[in-house]
Amino acid sequence: MSRTDVENSASHDANRSNSIVTVPSYQATTRPFIGRLGGNQGFVLDRHNEANAEILKEQPDSAPCMTLKEQFDLRGFRSLGLWKAALIEGVGAMMLIYVTIWISLSPSALPALPTAQFGPFDNATFIGPLVGGITNWFLVTLFTFSLGSVSGAHLNPTITIATFFARLCSLPRMVLYVSFQTAGGAIAGMLIRASYGSRDFKVGGCWLFSDVVPVSNAFVIEFVFCLTLLFMAFGVGLDPRQKQVIGPALGPFLVGMALGVVSFGSGFTRYGHGGASMNPARCFGTFVGSRFPGWHWMHWIADIVACMVHGFFYFIVPPWQENAQAANF
Repeated sequence: MSRTDVENSASHDANRSNSIVTVPSYQATTRPFIGRLGGNQGFVLDRHNEANAEILKEQPDSAPCMTLKEQFDLRGFRSLGLWKAALIEGVGAMMLIYVTIWISLSPSALPALPTAQFGPFDNATFIGPLVGGITNWFLVTLFTFSLGSVSGAHLNPTITIATFFARLCSLPRMVLYVSFQTAGGAIAGMLIRASYGSRDFKVGGCWLFSDVVPVSNAFVIEFVFCLTLLFMAFGVGLDPRQKQVIGPALGPFLVGMALGVVSFGSGFTRYGHGGASMNPARCFGTFVGSRFPGWHWMHWIADIVACMVHGFFYFIVPPWQENAQAANF
């Protein structure tokens, strides 16, 4: 080969290499969170891997077996990523609460009495919870799929508080999530007021005629159904032992089904009571748009007590067992 041919070949190779476009590499910005609903604790870090130390300082709930000292560490309030996740929780809660309120909204009058022949099964006290239960099922499923990778898709103070008592959520995350979820509910309530054009309405899961049903009776209903929801939601959406059986593809669907069933089942049996709330931010938003009753405390206290009871059982029968060799490493 002549010198000219060699130079032409080298020039051709140089031009070809210059024409190759370098494609940048990207990585999804998913933050691990042990309390991700529907993920069955599959999106977590290894606490004993030194490469994860920096993330775990900011967000200790990125890995299982969090100690109480780590859970109450206030450094999480300085984490920008945690504030962003809380913001998404607030926006997601606002959308979910607005839609579910709008679907189950009705005039504030006491419904018609059940008939002697069919009981509650042939009037609005049955049809309303049925529609609400079905739509809750699909909406919660879709929102969990949509926001699970961003914030964990709690969208409900009850779920966040329950993960805190189960040691799946740090104190800073709980405070920020519940604050933004409640604020999202308040905004949803104001939007409902602007949409409906009146304060005279009631919403399934958030109405009670206390002259017909004592508040103490409604408290028991709220507590038991909320506790039932927590056991089912944690069992199908947060139990790592179900990871191979259910997985993150089916978990959100079953969590939505659990909420749909219990919201429907609690809503029609007791005349004068609209069913269990299981989401105090939703009822808070309802009352921002309508009027606050004297018994709204029930939606918070009953749910928190249910979270504490569930957390006790989660503590005595934990899903994780720390490897002794890893702990001593």
